[in-house]
Amino acid sequence: MPIHLLALCGSLRKGSSNRALLEAAQLVRPDGIEISIYAGIEALPHFSPDLDDDALLPEAAKDLRQRVEEADGLVISCPEYMHCLPGSFKNALDWMVGSETFPGKPVALFQATSRHEYVPALLRDVLKTMATDVVEQASFVLPATTNRIEPEVLAAVPEITAAIRDKLQHFAGYIRSRT
Repeated sequence: MPIHLLALCGSLRKGSSNRALLEAAQLVRPDGIEISIYAGIEALPHFSPDLDDDALLPEAAKDLRQRVEEADGLVISCPEYMHCLPGSFKNALDWMVGSETFPGKPVALFQATSRHEYVPALLRDVLKTMATDVVEQASFVLPATTNRIEPEVLAAVPEITAAIRDKLQHFAGYIRSRT
C-alpha cells in the first residue's frame, strides 16, 4: 500500500523556492510514495476559536483537516519572513489546533535554503507544542543560494535527487514502522 504524503508550502508566492522543492520531491519520489501539495492555505479565513466548532467550522478549515487526517505524513517547506513564520502559514497551523488527528502526525521538514536563521527552530517549536512527530532523519535542507529555483532543474541534479529520494524513503520507512 502506498504512503500518502501531504505537502504544505508556507509560501503563497507563485515562484516560491519552497514550492519548487516540494514539486521536485513530487517529480523524484520513490515508488510507493504519493505526494500531493495542499493548495488551500490562501483560502483559509483568519483563525478564531469561536469558529472552531463542528457546526461553525469554515469549509476551507474542514478541507485542510480532512486532507491532513487522510495523509500518512506531512512534508512542510516554509520560508522565513521577518524572522518569523509567514502569517498565512501560521494561520493554517492555528486551524489544526482543534484537530484530533494532527497530534502525533509524522512530519518531515524540507527547507529550500540554509539561509533561514530563525524559522527552522520556530517551526519545530510550534510543531512540538502541537504534538506532531517531527522526523529529523527525514528532514532536508537544500543548500540553495538563490530563491529562483525550478523543480525540473532540481530534479535533474543527481545529488539533489538522491538526497530527496533518500529522505522520502526514510520517512516512508518510519511511517510504516509505526503501523
